[in-house]
Amino acid sequence: MNIFLNKMKSLLGNEFDDFLKFYNNENFRGIRVNTLKCSVDKLKSLIGFNLKSTPFCNEGFYIPENVKSIGNNPLHHAGAFYVQEPSATSAVTMLDVKAGDKVLDLCAAPGGKSTQIAAALKGKGLLWANEIVKSRSLILLSNIERMGVSNAVVSNCHPDILCNSLRGYFDKILVDAPCSGEGMFRKNDEAQNQWSQEHVESCAVRQLQILNSAKNALKENGVLVYSTCTFSPEENEGVISKFLQENPDFVIEDSGVNFGRPALEYGRRILPMDGGEGHFAIKLRKTSESISVPVVKASLKKAPDIVNDFYDSTFINKPFGNNIEIIVEKAYAVPCELPNVKGLSVLRKGVLLGEIKKNRFEPHHSAFMAAKKEDCRQFVDLELNSDDIVKFLHGEEIKVSTNLKGYTAVCVQGITTGFGKVSSGNLKNKYPKGLRTL
Repeated sequence: MNIFLNKMKSLLGNEFDDFLKFYNNENFRGIRVNTLKCSVDKLKSLIGFNLKSTPFCNEGFYIPENVKSIGNNPLHHAGAFYVQEPSATSAVTMLDVKAGDKVLDLCAAPGGKSTQIAAALKGKGLLWANEIVKSRSLILLSNIERMGVSNAVVSNCHPDILCNSLRGYFDKILVDAPCSGEGMFRKNDEAQNQWSQEHVESCAVRQLQILNSAKNALKENGVLVYSTCTFSPEENEGVISKFLQENPDFVIEDSGVNFGRPALEYGRRILPMDGGEGHFAIKLRKTSESISVPVVKASLKKAPDIVNDFYDSTFINKPFGNNIEIIVEKAYAVPCELPNVKGLSVLRKGVLLGEIKKNRFEPHHSAFMAAKKEDCRQFVDLELNSDDIVKFLHGEEIKVSTNLKGYTAVCVQGITTGFGKVSSGNLKNKYPKGLRTL
């Protein structure tokens, strides 16, 4: 660690002593409100402790050190918020996503930045969230599902293959590159133990390769934000300087943010003194023409009656759209327009409604998580601190109104959390076993 500390002293100069003081303080802990499912004001009224705004995004908040086991909170199960290190929200703020954009998150797991992008899209446009490591891509998919994202493609594809296949397709791209993780040292001993100067240099090589893949998928005049959770100039300014030398059709752009401190003109570096564990982000714009791939609309056959009957009897006005695709007996509500996804290791397109099993249709948790309470024809709405929500998250049956029958959404304080099947006043629990609390 002496090599690391000497590098930081060289980087920070007179601020190095302040860095050490902050470095020995408590870690920064935060959450980001998921506005796809819950407003900021609503979460503040429900969460039960004070939330202090961070400077990195409007939906980001610090949480007190004495708050424990926040992942067991029913509102977390409902996808009302995402537990996220505060400065990690800075890159998506810099990307400035608008509803209707087509956005690629190229190194997306575990999904904090992807779900932040999805919230900014407001259900319009397209999020393509990719993760090259299979095990991590499954975690990404789980978080996309929990946060109620309906307009996403999740893939497990090599960046070269993905970006060459989708040349010129995206308006905006986030490359939150794998890095040496110096901004994680305070809360992750493993990151600290794995650090070496050789690791820093190998990360920089890989980061440049990923950027050179990502550039191909960007439209003319499109925006790319590059970010890391490390302080290392080799992985930050060094990678960007080399990329700009090799790609003169890219320019650094002022993102208009003022958190952190300047790095390489309009880039921003965030240190513990700035209110976060550590991050670097910079915004680039592509000025050259792009050869775009043709958008291929899915050739969809009419969905079987058993699927349409479920969709119409369970939800109001088809909240995930009319495009239904059947893949190996599973029914998906897919976005209206997609590029050709063949060969891109896609794990999911849109919302998994459920599965056809002989003469019946079995719904999937994804469909209810992506729906609002008002989208559901039947629901039970449980209180945050009730015994019933505890039982539901345990996987137990709960008593409900005898007026309900069949598949029914389960909400907590009006936020969909799952579903069950009601018969004779009993709700048979369909909350996935892998998500249940102990």
